[in-house]
Amino acid sequence: MSVFLKEHPPVVPPSGTVVVKEVRAYVVADKSAEEDAGGAADCHAQAKGHWIVDTPIANPMSSYSLYKASRKLWGIDAVGSMIVEVELTNGMVGVGIAIAGEPGCFIVEKHLSRFVEGQDPRNVEYIWDQMWRSTINYGRKGLTIQAISAIDLALWDALGKLRNEPVYQLLGGKTKDRLPVYATTARPDIAKKLGFVQAKIPLPYGPGDGDEGMRMNIQRIKEAKESVGKDFPLSIDCYMSLTVPYAIQLAHKIKEEVPGGIKWMEEHLHPDDYDGYAEVKQKAGHLNLFTCGEHEYTRYGFRQLLERKCCDVLQPDITWCGGITEARRICAMASAYDIPVIPHGSSVYSYHLQYAFQNCPIAELIMLAPKADEIQPYFGSLFTDEPLPAGGYIDLDPTKPGFGVTLNPKVKSTFRRPYARKAEELRTRASLADDKQKRPEGKEWLSRASKIMKGDF
Repeated sequence: MSVFLKEHPPVVPPSGTVVVKEVRAYVVADKSAEEDAGGAADCHAQAKGHWIVDTPIANPMSSYSLYKASRKLWGIDAVGSMIVEVELTNGMVGVGIAIAGEPGCFIVEKHLSRFVEGQDPRNVEYIWDQMWRSTINYGRKGLTIQAISAIDLALWDALGKLRNEPVYQLLGGKTKDRLPVYATTARPDIAKKLGFVQAKIPLPYGPGDGDEGMRMNIQRIKEAKESVGKDFPLSIDCYMSLTVPYAIQLAHKIKEEVPGGIKWMEEHLHPDDYDGYAEVKQKAGHLNLFTCGEHEYTRYGFRQLLERKCCDVLQPDITWCGGITEARRICAMASAYDIPVIPHGSSVYSYHLQYAFQNCPIAELIMLAPKADEIQPYFGSLFTDEPLPAGGYIDLDPTKPGFGVTLNPKVKSTFRRPYARKAEELRTRASLADDKQKRPEGKEWLSRASKIMKGDF
């Protein structure tokens, strides 16, 4: 039985409204330029010798020895950065990013742009729902949702500029005056000296490295813990690399052999192994916290993690999970379970969300200096003014509208727009109004099925 008692007419902005003029999707010209930009939107697009790609880090490909030496060998940076601009008819431009590369640009320009151009940027829910529903047949997770995320972030950035307010104000204002930050790093000792509230290190070895790999994992965690002291929080990131038995054994060994233990074990299993996550938490949840969600998508994926009691903390990446529009739903849903949300990376795109939601207690900064020995912007030189933590906190400038960052003209000069469209291909408010008049409706629409058998279609 339906409760749609009358059809919903299409949303067409009133004449004179500031609407979206154009959506543009770019990649950085080539991998060398992306590395020169410090990775841009892809933190793994780093030059040879960088700790994040060329030190031992357990990952889903670790069991294949041909690809152990560097994560770049199996293509962790193969897809690359995508930068989306949403230009309004008043000239304002919003910027969103994701790891989606040229495939993402195709989805943005050739498919999703029709739901954005000509529309009022304030109608974010309407736009998001149409982008999501129109891609269910080939999307649901991964690249497609990352493309939607980039557009959504660009819309929120443009909307903040249109309203002359930071995004966190649009989301409901502050729930905290300053945001504490922890560091993901190869050097927890340096992170502590720099004032971070916690350090997280990657687990070096996985099941494919045998029992000796387990022993070396414990040694690495011991050394890291000793470098920061028993009372300083330390966590480990397993990057989807373990099995249920291995994760449970690792948690027990850490508790038994590492004085002070760890705060949490992160993303220890394949992201689709919901039953496995629930089992690990049930059998080892008394030993330390368990977190996941970095590679999960939309509220439907996170609902699985919550309902099955898979974790203690959710970690959506705001540039991948569906953007701000979907992330605020995830935060609201998690609050009903008293589960904190600590987004993966995302920099300014997560900071504004975390300012606005009480159940987002701390932020993450991945230390992207090659030797993890100094604080650098998460997005490299992509922006000229990305805020950086000081004394363990992020402070967002309340005078900067949108997400408060500006594209670096030097880096932008290396952008390439692989699927540029001509002016006549762009949708406008007028074309939306025209399509509204032409659409089938009422009895005429409902009578069409009865004509099929007559060949009248």
